[in-house]
Amino acid sequence: MNSEKESGKRNSLATLMGKMDKSLLLLIVLTLIVLVAFSVASPDFLTLTNMRNIAVQVAPEAIVAVAMTFVITAGMIDLSVGSILALTTVVSALILKTSVDSSVGIIAGIAVGALCGVINGWFSSYQKMPSFIVTLATMSALRGVALLITLGYSIPIAAGRWFTHIGQGRFLGMGIPAWSALVVAVIGMVGLHNMRFGEYITGIGSNEESVRRAGVNTNGMKMLALTLSGAAAGLAGVITAARLGTGDANSATDFSMTVITAVVIGGTDLLGGKGSVLGSLIGAILLGMITDGLTLLNLSPYIIPVVTGVLLLTVIWANLHGVSVAQFVKRRMQS
Repeated sequence: MNSEKESGKRNSLATLMGKMDKSLLLLIVLTLIVLVAFSVASPDFLTLTNMRNIAVQVAPEAIVAVAMTFVITAGMIDLSVGSILALTTVVSALILKTSVDSSVGIIAGIAVGALCGVINGWFSSYQKMPSFIVTLATMSALRGVALLITLGYSIPIAAGRWFTHIGQGRFLGMGIPAWSALVVAVIGMVGLHNMRFGEYITGIGSNEESVRRAGVNTNGMKMLALTLSGAAAGLAGVITAARLGTGDANSATDFSMTVITAVVIGGTDLLGGKGSVLGSLIGAILLGMITDGLTLLNLSPYIIPVVTGVLLLTVIWANLHGVSVAQFVKRRMQS
């Protein structure tokens, strides 16, 4: 009788593992391994203070990664999010310098990001230009605009402004940026998996012509995805400016690649048609943990992009050629 119950538990576990996406499961296991490894290597890593710092530091990447999941799932890409973030920090700082209410700086920052997304979306969707080329061009142009405005200098934000609370404040012991990222992630998961917009985005990435023939405005959906990506970068820029207390045109130089890496290792298919907001969120956390852990170990900061690139290649290779974790567990249970 006990053997039958034990066999039933094993079969149930194998069934559960089989239903889970292998790339997401692999990412969770990898994240736990990294967590344990850095906890052993550095006594300061697994502390409440450091976990709070990681949550705040990865918040901008996590927010934009959620929106980028929709973009890549639709078969596009957005290389301009880092430049949008930098421009947003500059615009928000400039507006706050005029002593207007902090809410104006927040709204203006997000609006500037959304406008940049609209420009990307219009050229990519309605002018039929590849999103890679469009966002590569706007990545350079928007960064140039930010540098032109500031002449390369940063614009300080007064410490007493309510605006800075968005990046430096806490709620229930956790930083406001982390809460913001969590809210955006929940909205993103609902939008991608439980709303028609998410179904359309996934369908466009799989077979855009079929979705168009079903009566869906595919150009509008793709433009909306890029607009959301721009707005998310705008929000990330507002949080970054508030946390650092400055608007800097030179900020977020490697931001786009970090976000795209988080999305891809999270299980979203670079060719479109498959996306995971939860995976993107975990991917952003994993990259943040790696950056923080290497910093605590006093290793060269130049090794971080090397580790990120190797991780990206490894995960893509494993997803394309590896045996799923579910199959591995099932074989072990049967042996």
